[in-house]
Amino acid sequence: MSKATDSVRLGVVGLGFMGQTHATNARDLGHEIVAGADVVAETREEFARSYDAATYEDFEEMYRTESLDAVAVSTPNSFHEAAVVAALSHDYDVLCEKPLADDLAAAERMATAAHESEGFCMVNFHNRIMPAVEVFKGYQEEGRFGDVTAIQANYVRSRGIPGVGSWFTNEELSGGGAVIDIGVHAIDLALYLMGFPAVEEVSAVTRTEFGNEDDYVDPDDWYEATDEAVFDVEDSATAMIRCADDRTITLEVAWAANQAETREFVVRGTDAGAKLELGGEELALFDAGRQGTDHLVESQVVDASLDHTGWAGSDKLFLDAVVRGQAPEHNTIDQALTVQRVIDAIYRSGESGTVAVVGEDDAAGSGDRTE
Repeated sequence: MSKATDSVRLGVVGLGFMGQTHATNARDLGHEIVAGADVVAETREEFARSYDAATYEDFEEMYRTESLDAVAVSTPNSFHEAAVVAALSHDYDVLCEKPLADDLAAAERMATAAHESEGFCMVNFHNRIMPAVEVFKGYQEEGRFGDVTAIQANYVRSRGIPGVGSWFTNEELSGGGAVIDIGVHAIDLALYLMGFPAVEEVSAVTRTEFGNEDDYVDPDDWYEATDEAVFDVEDSATAMIRCADDRTITLEVAWAANQAETREFVVRGTDAGAKLELGGEELALFDAGRQGTDHLVESQVVDASLDHTGWAGSDKLFLDAVVRGQAPEHNTIDQALTVQRVIDAIYRSGESGTVAVVGEDDAAGSGDRTE
């Protein structure tokens, strides 16, 4: 990296929508898009034209050939491990799309590779980087909420199943359905708001109710169904996540449901509470007072803003860390591994109908849920 310009030389693996999003954000932030890798020739050609970058079919060849500072990986979930581990073996800093992997065993191997590398791996949990979350965390650091003991986390779409026939609905490529696709955001944000306590056990129900019904597919979806369309994943789930000291997260996630859409998070603390929306800017605070007489107070945070939010904010966090030569404290691979353990436990509980214990010893090696 040029110390004179602090410009990161970025390579991108997986040149679809998210790969192009990372490339565009990096370019807008003043960094250089050096190269990209993808197995689809047309996608490579489009990327080369858009970013004036070299392209490769094989990411390993890109790693060997190009002089890179960092890599953004945005392939389907089942290919995260190979691309990330190889990049870390070159000591590149890596931004990996969520979820960390398609199963727990792969996620654990990725975390091991990151710990052994001189590079770092950050995971793109972009919903943390929003005004409401930043304000909440600021108040939390001051002790405003006391102990956060319970969070209600919702990410429910009315009609939002990714196109049947895309990799999202194929367990072999994705590792799961609604839970691993959008539930991962809700799990991560809930744990982040709670301060990432140790997770002890999960009780969950997973359902497949609407996946083969055309009118439940996302009307804004960019994928087209194929004759070989596969839908072998869940489209909704309900879970109760029990953490240390009896703290709880109740989770509702659905690609499709006969209810109003919601991304509402309700946070209950011993001294105060809050309500916000995943990906939103507004924050409501709930408190009590004794001025004059005992009463409840509901207040609204207004005019909170950030220069870069969401995907752009996450890319800036990553690239700034690359320039500093120091791993970010947020969106770490260890936090992503905790999220992956929760996802794994949700699937194990849903399949067995029993409570799934979560922990390093209990979760290790349980990545293949079909055994």
